[in-house]
Amino acid sequence: MTFYNGNGKKRPARNVLGGDLETCSMKPLTGFYRNGKCDTGPQDAGVHTVCTKVTKEFLDFSVAQGNDLVTPMPAFNFPGLKPGDCWCVCAARWKEAYNAGAAPLVKLEATHEGTLRYATLEELKEYALEEEE
Repeated sequence: MTFYNGNGKKRPARNVLGGDLETCSMKPLTGFYRNGKCDTGPQDAGVHTVCTKVTKEFLDFSVAQGNDLVTPMPAFNFPGLKPGDCWCVCAARWKEAYNAGAAPLVKLEATHEGTLRYATLEELKEYALEEEE
């Protein structure tokens, strides 16, 4: 997804609150582009736009859906996740987990606005991560 301003120029990535997209995690290094942000583009078919703080419940749910986020895969520079890690997850998977009652917490400032095509801001706010967490 590319977003443009009124003059047809590409604009900086925005978060679901309308501000600049903040960093989700540098350790582990996340994001489709492995830049620490839940940015997206045409190559990101999975729409990895939701900055989450993963929980055991979400990781178990994801494995059950066929997406193992726990097992390290060094060939893909993937460390494997543990509860408490922040990670950019697919918007559709987050919504699936939400519907199943297994959604992880969300850092709204680091969640790309493209997520709003999959989940409402109200749904995301239900799982908003407080700054001190």
